[in-house]
Amino acid sequence: MNPLSRRAFGKTVGAASLVSVPGLRPVQLGLGPVRHVRTDLLDLAYHEVGPPRGDVVLLGHGWPYSPHAYAEVAPRLARQGFRVLVPYLRGHGETRFLAAGTVRSGQQAALAADMVAFLDAMGVERAVFGGYDWGGRALVAAAALWPERCRALVAVNSYLVQNLDPRVINGKPDLPGTESAHWYFYYFLTERGRSALTTYRRELLDVVWRRNSPDWPFTAADLDRAVAVTANPDYADIVLHCYRVRLAAAPGDPRYDALESRLLGQPPITVPAVTLDGLSDGSYPATDGTSSAGHFAGPRVHHRVPGAGHNLPQEKPRAFADAVEEAVRL
Repeated sequence: MNPLSRRAFGKTVGAASLVSVPGLRPVQLGLGPVRHVRTDLLDLAYHEVGPPRGDVVLLGHGWPYSPHAYAEVAPRLARQGFRVLVPYLRGHGETRFLAAGTVRSGQQAALAADMVAFLDAMGVERAVFGGYDWGGRALVAAAALWPERCRALVAVNSYLVQNLDPRVINGKPDLPGTESAHWYFYYFLTERGRSALTTYRRELLDVVWRRNSPDWPFTAADLDRAVAVTANPDYADIVLHCYRVRLAAAPGDPRYDALESRLLGQPPITVPAVTLDGLSDGSYPATDGTSSAGHFAGPRVHHRVPGAGHNLPQEKPRAFADAVEEAVRL
């Protein structure tokens, strides 16, 4: 990759960059400036922290969150000699599609393919993968589909690959307590849900955060940083498609049919893995790891993290950073 094709945006203030969105005060990110690189489909925004020749760690953020979830994790890993890359998912921040005609897909195979395309564009052959929620699903799927690109894996909530067979989606429901935590899955099947994604961005994120992480004392500034990344022309379409595909209420992008067919088989994770569950996760109750053990064919360690909710890297950055280092040693 020609380094001249990579563009750095924003004025750096120490180790922080400024991100703004109309109606919100600019906020600082502890991840350095926003940079850009082009893949086959995207002008993809990302942050990079750490020595340029260090072993690469690729981190994926969730929804409704942002790369700032790793604002403490990334510097911790950089101090240990890792080169940390944190991309903005499609539909978030300054990431943009190169062509108007590309399907605005939020399905798991699209997100996984974006991660591998990002590594290609950055000239990175292998990386440690780490993520949660959307970013975790993308990287778990990428590790399953392209194990040669993954040195080790850290995944919150363990094996996140979805079985999108309609018979499974419309089969036995989860317990009502679990279903109620996912109320917005169904909200986003409606036009009211679409409207809320643009009309009540901050309020929506606040409600989801409080349910997902009841013990996390997040600040208004934390929320501002996440709201800032929703100022993307494709944000609502990507979010809606993600949940509609997940509930068999919309077709996937045919571009990813072959990958989704492979994911239907629930391919195992063969690389070393550390999985984490937050004991205060309001979205997915913590487990002891045994229910997902069959999905891990390589070395795997599971930890339950006290006080952590669904946004584990931001809530307990030391635990997440330690998991990355542990995964590399397995």
